[in-house]
Amino acid sequence: MQLNTIYNENCLDTMARMSDEFVDLTVTSPPYDNLRTYTGEMIWNEDVWKSSISELYRVTKKGGVIVWVVGDATINGSETGTSFKQALYAKECGFNLHDTMIYAKNNPIPLTHNRYEQQFEYMFVWSKGKPIKFNAIKQPCKTAGSTNNHKSEKHYENSHSMRKREGEVVVKAEKYLYNIWFLTTGTGDRVKHNAPFPEKLVQDHILSWSNENDLVYDPFAGSETTLKMAKLNNRNFIGSEISSEYCEIIKKRVFNAN
Repeated sequence: MQLNTIYNENCLDTMARMSDEFVDLTVTSPPYDNLRTYTGEMIWNEDVWKSSISELYRVTKKGGVIVWVVGDATINGSETGTSFKQALYAKECGFNLHDTMIYAKNNPIPLTHNRYEQQFEYMFVWSKGKPIKFNAIKQPCKTAGSTNNHKSEKHYENSHSMRKREGEVVVKAEKYLYNIWFLTTGTGDRVKHNAPFPEKLVQDHILSWSNENDLVYDPFAGSETTLKMAKLNNRNFIGSEISSEYCEIIKKRVFNAN
């Protein structure tokens, strides 16, 4: 297949031409219980998302990762729970549910209903076996350089003995990010799309789960933040987008990005 391109077609057609274990990383957001409507888009139902997930398993390299950003519709007063069904089906296909992360919006759209305002979406991180790449993004420790008293106890399975140790631990300068990411939507690169990713969300996942020259895929490309951030971070990319309208947006965003 040709790399660094967008295919104006159903993602199942794109993946059908991929060999087994072809993709290093997928970062995508599916159509959310048909909460989004895209011109020319396939009907999003259980058969389609199951086929998409099973094909993603086939084309993902061993040690590769899928980042699946998803939410649920509320129908007749109840959330559908489709996001959980998708995560469990991914496990049936063979993926590990490596992490359940949260994308928390600093500026959610307020709604009028009898529940608290919806602020987050799930970011399921599925891996094909143990991830072979993890470049942890770190944040400064507020108490860096300070010392804490440290007590530890170690029990041994085959004896009643216990080792006790006391000492001081110096707080490191940095620590890993937590798995809840607070981000502001709708700022920076504005596009004609009703559900664009924050660029930082995509970039941080690309940096975390891939290395330079790896192949990053997005089966539901939309306005294509994933492809743009892959290019800007020296990754190869492939995108699938069934809407010709959004493919035109992609060409302007991605191929002019520098």
